[in-house]
Amino acid sequence: MSQPSFISRRVATTAAVSLVLVAGLAACGPQDDGGGKSGSASGASGKPAKGGTLTVLNSKPQDDFDPARLYTSGGGNVPSLVFRTLTTRNRENGAAGSKVVPDLATDLGRPSKNATVWTYTLKEGLKYEDGTAITSADIKYGIERSFAPELSGGAPYLRDWLIGGADYQGPYKDKKGLASIEVPDARTIVFHLNKPEGDFPYLATQTQTSPVPRAEDKGAKYENHPISSGPYKVVKNEGDGERLVLERNTFWSPATDEERKAYPDRIDVRSGLDSAVINQRLSASRGADAAAVTTDTNLGPAELAKVTGDKKLAARVGTGHFGYTNYIAFNPKVKPFDDPKVRQAISYAVDRTSVVNAAGGSSLAEPATTFLPEQASFGHSAYDAFPAGKAGDPAKAKELLKEAGHPKGLTITLTHNNDKNFETSPEIATAIQEALKKAGITVKLQGLESNAYSDKIYNVKTEPGFFLTGWGADWPSGGPFLAPIFDGRQIVRSGYNFNSFQLDEPSVNKEVDEINKLTDLDAAAKRWGALDKKIGEQAVTVPLFHPVYKRLYGEAVKNVVISDWTGVLDISQAAVK
Repeated sequence: MSQPSFISRRVATTAAVSLVLVAGLAACGPQDDGGGKSGSASGASGKPAKGGTLTVLNSKPQDDFDPARLYTSGGGNVPSLVFRTLTTRNRENGAAGSKVVPDLATDLGRPSKNATVWTYTLKEGLKYEDGTAITSADIKYGIERSFAPELSGGAPYLRDWLIGGADYQGPYKDKKGLASIEVPDARTIVFHLNKPEGDFPYLATQTQTSPVPRAEDKGAKYENHPISSGPYKVVKNEGDGERLVLERNTFWSPATDEERKAYPDRIDVRSGLDSAVINQRLSASRGADAAAVTTDTNLGPAELAKVTGDKKLAARVGTGHFGYTNYIAFNPKVKPFDDPKVRQAISYAVDRTSVVNAAGGSSLAEPATTFLPEQASFGHSAYDAFPAGKAGDPAKAKELLKEAGHPKGLTITLTHNNDKNFETSPEIATAIQEALKKAGITVKLQGLESNAYSDKIYNVKTEPGFFLTGWGADWPSGGPFLAPIFDGRQIVRSGYNFNSFQLDEPSVNKEVDEINKLTDLDAAAKRWGALDKKIGEQAVTVPLFHPVYKRLYGEAVKNVVISDWTGVLDISQAAVK
């Protein structure tokens, strides 16, 4: 998102993560183990204290600042300062931050035996920025308005999961609301799903479950001044999110919110900036920029080399990971990719060392042999179905090609994005071209501009046989990572399709359903890992690498916390005093 957001957008695809500039769901993290809910400082020395202004310097504007329209609670964590949700991510460093915890709700939800009914109870004492009480009816209304066509852009899961969701058009057209969301009293909300969904506690972290008081709803204009349920309220929103200023919500009570520290008095988000300018300002760390961070701008290879040579700057670089995989996709409806031996040959021929170097080197990319990212929360289980070492195995590839009827090799076309800032860049395509040449495979490169590239690879009618792409999950679980790519029932014949292989294997579909019934998230993770291995052995993709992200923060920033959930600096934990 998970746009992986992003990017399963589904987050990771339609707004793919940039290797140099990096999209909003990319990662960044501290290189120490301080921070988190313990309140210990990382980054600048000294105990964090309340007060001051934290500046956020970003490339992408914080637009569509409406809980209905935000795809996830991403956006560099800025939305979660204003919009509280039923559940939220654990605000701790690394793997501990990939756990889901209660937010507005008292727990992670109480499922029925088959996980088709989920019941939540709200905490006592929850209030909006105007002092009025937050009720379960407000959460129901907030979800319902996310179905309105004029407020599109949010995640599709509630539409897919709620009974009657597929045909519902929102409260502006249907005053009756969704019968599948019940509010028996002011603190209870019950969801009725059309199929088992053990991941519902993760879904409940998305901004669509943020409360919206019906009387304050101004439709598409609500984003200008959404009513805050979090520690900060919007006092300025200019240029469609290019300048967003937040100040304290005095009715927010930390007694009801164990996750957000809310140290600064003010958050000043300035977006639409050039990435080089952002990194230069953070590097210089002068004036207000000493108390600045970025949540969407990565250090590129050249910048990283310069920073690494400066001990003071290097101490202000965080390393982090977001669940994202860059891979080669096949369309078996295009020959010769219908032949598993050809796909296996390509899997053996790929030189992941050269691919990693093309992606910026080992500091910015880690070789991947599994589709699931290496974080435990996804259910990662280490395997290599086609072990070829670090530099590929062209001899094994030639052997398989001979068995496939191509003793003299073959010629194929690789489609990629012409934008050098994307994981599908010409440099990576060239690295694959050179590696496959050693196995007797001639690769012609078809580079397309970003829009044309996306239109081509995500349409089943025009999808090429061999192309570069990537995927990131909307939350740290195997479900939103594997199901959209390999569940045959998610093949989209008209519109954006992400199951590029168009895999529709009954045993895979059945296992997805069986895992979705599990409400034990650890048990589900193990099953997702096993399913990943089963699918991987069919050579339906070639995992290439998982991106690594390096980001600067100002020298006055304390309590730097970055988790494996979002991979970005968590503003709710940062302090500037």
